[in-house]
Amino acid sequence: MKTLLRPMLSLFVVLSVITGLVYPLVVTGIGRAAFSRETAGSLIYRDGKAVGSSLIGQNFDEPKYFWGRLSATAPMPDNAMSSGGSNFGPLNPALADAVKARIAALREADPSATLPVPGDLVTASASGLDPAISPAAADYQVTRVAKARDLAPDTVRSLVARYTEGRQWGIFGEPRVNVLKLNLALDALAHGRI
Repeated sequence: MKTLLRPMLSLFVVLSVITGLVYPLVVTGIGRAAFSRETAGSLIYRDGKAVGSSLIGQNFDEPKYFWGRLSATAPMPDNAMSSGGSNFGPLNPALADAVKARIAALREADPSATLPVPGDLVTASASGLDPAISPAAADYQVTRVAKARDLAPDTVRSLVARYTEGRQWGIFGEPRVNVLKLNLALDALAHGRI
């Protein structure tokens, strides 16, 4: 037994140093060199103060702001510590009831909206933390936001177009609008910064 103990302990220490220290330091160093903004949290600053991350959704519920995807995190929305989906399957009656209630809330917030309600405004994402919505979801909200801010809908629409991002590398994903960036631009417009 003594002859096996020394090699086992030596191997344990060597592998612990490699996998617990060397590998994480190398990967972190490469990440910081190649993706410095992302490894720092992709933080967005306003007036020198971090106001959020472009990678994690935030809860906006005032009519003057664009609303993001619903968050399935509980007890507070967009809580990165409890990321996860709702676990409702497509045939679950609770999901159908929740979608109907969300559609009713959107229609109540803007009775003049005649466009079909986009799916991403009435369902949560798998992570519950999506920072972006589809251009259709942004377009659905333009009249409500314009009315709440006393702006022309075309002004708000042009801001949405400016903050619409295309597919990643031109092929992956779908076009999207980062809600936090768009709402910060709306606030900057209101303060004459744009």
